[in-house]
Amino acid sequence: MDKSQLPFLSATELGSLIQSREVSPVEATEAYLERIPRIDGKLNSYITVTTDRALADAKKAEQEIVSGKYRGPMHGVPIAVKDQVYTKGILTTGGSTILKDFVPDEDATVISNLNDAGAVLLGKLNMSEFAMGDAFEHPYGRPHNPWDLSRNAGTSSSGSGAATAAFLCATSLGEDTGGSIRGPASFCGLVGIRPSWGRVSRHGVLGASWSMDQVGPISRTVSDCAITLAAIAGHDPKDGHTWDVPVPDYLASLSGGVQSLKIGVITERVQG
Repeated sequence: MDKSQLPFLSATELGSLIQSREVSPVEATEAYLERIPRIDGKLNSYITVTTDRALADAKKAEQEIVSGKYRGPMHGVPIAVKDQVYTKGILTTGGSTILKDFVPDEDATVISNLNDAGAVLLGKLNMSEFAMGDAFEHPYGRPHNPWDLSRNAGTSSSGSGAATAAFLCATSLGEDTGGSIRGPASFCGLVGIRPSWGRVSRHGVLGASWSMDQVGPISRTVSDCAITLAAIAGHDPKDGHTWDVPVPDYLASLSGGVQSLKIGVITERVQG
């Protein structure tokens, strides 16, 4: 496959090709790093592109896979994360010029989990200031919707929505307080999951509302959401509200059907 076509694969497809060694994590990462500067000038989805970190992550993943140390479906897959999430040694602005020089000295737990999964960090994604929603300020410029540049890309995780829809990362992380995973996913024709309370650690995430904040995936397919969520979920002693229970195999569960499931509707809310 021509390297320039790799960004158009789903994260699940790319991860499978990386596992079988038909595609190198390095060439996949290079394909994204070549595409981002060509496309993102119109979208403004990234605040920081971590080129050196991404290539180092990719080379490490390639060496591990070649030596038989395969970590799972996210191993070698390039991902980008909302700039609300702490990344050790990498600028983390929260979408605000107040934090324009803030470089955390530790990773958020979700980043540590992605590191353990062998994912490749492409960079930090644009957002509304301090995740206050799309109606508020975008000091780093408003992200544009890839489907129509005259329109916005959703609520505060708009950079995650724009980058993922434009094939500038294989999958991404957003953060949802009042709709900021679900909104960009809807606006940009993507799939987003706001995880259940306690499923994903919030340690190392700039808070908007501690009792409501949830980190989760914004992806192009349901399968991509499944493998991304599986990589970041789990108990964390640094966040006392996380559940100390096993993380399900979300990808395997997708083939189980929905025959036994029921949807509950709060009729009072629907009927007004």
